[in-house]
Amino acid sequence: MASSSPSRGGDMKRKPTAVVVGGSIAGISCAHSLITAGWDLVVIEKSDSPQTGVSTGAGLGLDQQARSFIELWLNQSELLHNATLPLRIDLNQATDSEKKICKVLTRDENFNFRAAHWADLHGLLYKALPSDIVLWGHQFLSFCISDDKASVRVKAKVIQTNEITEVVGDLLVAADGCLSTIQIAVHRYSGYSAWRGVLDFTGNENSDTITNLRKAFPELGKCLYFDMGCRTHCVFYELQNRRINWIWYVNQPEPELKGNSMTTKVSNEMIEQMHKEAECVWAPELARVMKETKEPFINLIYDSDPLKEIHWDNVVLIGDAAHPTSPHGLRSTNMSILDAAVLGKCLEKWGLENLGVALNEFQTIRLPVMSKQVLHSRRMGQIKQGLDLPDREILDPMKAVPEDCQELQQRNMPFFADAPTAVNIT
Repeated sequence: MASSSPSRGGDMKRKPTAVVVGGSIAGISCAHSLITAGWDLVVIEKSDSPQTGVSTGAGLGLDQQARSFIELWLNQSELLHNATLPLRIDLNQATDSEKKICKVLTRDENFNFRAAHWADLHGLLYKALPSDIVLWGHQFLSFCISDDKASVRVKAKVIQTNEITEVVGDLLVAADGCLSTIQIAVHRYSGYSAWRGVLDFTGNENSDTITNLRKAFPELGKCLYFDMGCRTHCVFYELQNRRINWIWYVNQPEPELKGNSMTTKVSNEMIEQMHKEAECVWAPELARVMKETKEPFINLIYDSDPLKEIHWDNVVLIGDAAHPTSPHGLRSTNMSILDAAVLGKCLEKWGLENLGVALNEFQTIRLPVMSKQVLHSRRMGQIKQGLDLPDREILDPMKAVPEDCQELQQRNMPFFADAPTAVNIT
């Protein structure tokens, strides 16, 4: 058994150390924020290496607050700008599946997000860290807190060799996602799942598929399109480097969750059936994009009721470990980045000698935001999917009047542009 531990000594001014479990965007963002705050840290991640050149995966939208912290950590704002495309417009429209006609439901021309591919953003953040921060190929096993609450010991397994290693730190940060093994959340199935994929049209920029798509949806490259049918909806937008990200939400009973994943592989028969259904529901240009996408997959949509606390002793939760949320408000990544940024500010402000105070302040700032945004994202999904709600009629997109559609806009999200990053003193 290998073991590593920071030099503790007796000096409270020594450099404190954190152990971060999870090397996704939340964990990597936390690494940046804690380094800025003057902490040492180790990130434990079960993947054997960073993901690069991944054609499948997730697109995401970054708000202005999240981008400001990323640019600070990268120290080169043009890096993020060059890896993303603008989402200046948030557009909700309805598609008549029989007549294949569309009508605009809401349009926001001051959206001010930018679209990124998950792997692109992760790569930018990871490459800007010291090379020895992340322990790749290490699977978290367990942790224990010392009797005096002064340290936490984390046990992990090196996947390639089955060797057990231990890392000791002053703080454990759980950034291990919505299926966290540190904080076991009670998940709630949304009532629907999502087909999703990324079409890479490199070398096919002038193909009929892309030419017709741009004619049908002329604001691709600057617009977040939400297309709504009867009890279903699809979101799609363009990513940097000639890619179209799309997600199609389908109402269905809860599938069986296999293993530690919210995604599932699909058979050729399932894909062929999806293509047939897409031709019946969506505009032909969008259905064609779905048909030409390699390796589409199904994402099971879960969230969790807001937690009552996001820290205890010297353990703190960030990212989806703290707030499993549905994707309709483009919140998950933005919330994770703000979690990391605020945690770093609190730790820097209070120092290791006041760790409990720092974690309490972090919770005071972030928990109200998390709670409201999780519940609002849930409601947006229910409305767009035509699910029953006690306080409003089921949305019929083709018959809806403007008053029915205001809740569809992203900017109605609580703390849409101004999530607090410090305690307000009144």
